[in-house]
Amino acid sequence: MTKVLTDARSIRLKGRSFLAVVLSPDLPVDQWLVRLDDLAARSAGFFLEKPIVLDVTDLPIERAQLKHLIGELAERNVRIMGIEGGRPSLFEPGMPPAMKGGRPASDFEVAAKEPAAEELKTSPESTATLEPRPESIVAPEPPRPVLQSIVIREPVRSGQSVIFPEGDVTVIGSVASGAEIIAGGSVHVYGALRGRALAGSLGNGAARIFCRKLEAELLAIDGIYTTADELSPDLHGQAVQLWLDGDAIKAQKLI
Repeated sequence: MTKVLTDARSIRLKGRSFLAVVLSPDLPVDQWLVRLDDLAARSAGFFLEKPIVLDVTDLPIERAQLKHLIGELAERNVRIMGIEGGRPSLFEPGMPPAMKGGRPASDFEVAAKEPAAEELKTSPESTATLEPRPESIVAPEPPRPVLQSIVIREPVRSGQSVIFPEGDVTVIGSVASGAEIIAGGSVHVYGALRGRALAGSLGNGAARIFCRKLEAELLAIDGIYTTADELSPDLHGQAVQLWLDGDAIKAQKLI
């Protein structure tokens, strides 16, 4: 019996860009995992429900070592969505796929209006759409103006994430414990910073973190991490600015 398709419909395909956390392991892997465990202990839940890319570019690692690393990460609830920079001989069926072509900032478009805090709980996504319709060609939309900063006019509650890879994030209020701010530029908090603040998330070592009251769970600038407990005790609860000096985060009180 021949089945005739009488209602042909196109399959809609969409291209999207998501902000992923990139892990770049070092050898020996076991020592790197110890440092990862330390980070996870200082900021519980940091890797949960986040897309993770494993970057092994120029890393002299063999397939067995890579499989061991992926297994160790899975035991820590770190799920790898793809592997970047791996040579073909590293891959076998069942492993995360190879990824390439990631571009830090240009993958993301932000609307010309000021986004509300609720709209920033998830990563920005591109608006490119692929629809296989050979009978027509749709002209691309003109590029939207790109914001260099956003202002969140309310407190960021526990469990919320504000992710803005294009520039600075300013919060008019506090950032609760369990909340996080991830900015491509600097982070400004005009209240208590009790959650996590990650500035320079796409490789901006000149980014800074400013807050009215420092009580943070985790602080990071350009991938270098610290906690408020590791800073000078006299900074706790004070108005503070933090910046990157080489491979260390420096801090001082704001006058």
